[in-house]
Parts: sequence; structure tokens; C-alpha cells
Amino acid sequence: MKINQALTLVSPAGGLGNKATVEKSARDATVSFGETLGQAMKDVNNLQQEAGKAVNQMIVGQDVDLHDVMIAVEKAKTSFDLLMEIRNKTVDAYRELMRIQV
Repeated sequence: MKINQALTLVSPAGGLGNKATVEKSARDATVSFGETLGQAMKDVNNLQQEAGKAVNQMIVGQDVDLHDVMIAVEKAKTSFDLLMEIRNKTVDAYRELMRIQV
């Protein structure tokens, strides 16, 4: 049985569903790798901007807890490191595919 046939039998809620509803939810659930990576880059950028704002607030003397600033900075750093690892693994996979002889 193909996956599309199985999806027509069961709706996302677990009960029986009609084919149009299941196909629409399957289309909505599919997101390309490029879109996912683009969203991840936007999220990392937002975290870095928030960390920068927190650091600036602390520097100018606003009432900001140091631990909140450090948490924001570490969140931004960790998310950036993760994004870089995803990029590195993707480039490695691409290079490996290019080495395959047909």
C-alpha cells in the first residue's frame, strides 16, 4: 500500500476522514528543506537581535537582570552553532553525492 493510499484512509485526528481533507492536510504538512532552513535562519537572526538588545540595555544601565542577558546570549550562540552544524552536514552530504560515480 502506498503512503497516499494510507493517508486517504485515516484523517490526522485519528478517525476516518474524507480524501480531500487528508490530501489538503498532507500538502500543508510538506515543507521543503529550503523553506525549513530559511525559517531556521530567520529564527537565529531574531535570537541574535534579541540578545543584542539585551546587551545594549545592560550597557546603558537599564534595569535588566544579568542572568537574563546571559541566557539570551547563550540561546543565540547555541542556535547559531546548531545552524552552522546543519549547514556543514548539508555541504558534506552534497560533496558526497557529487563524488558518486554513475
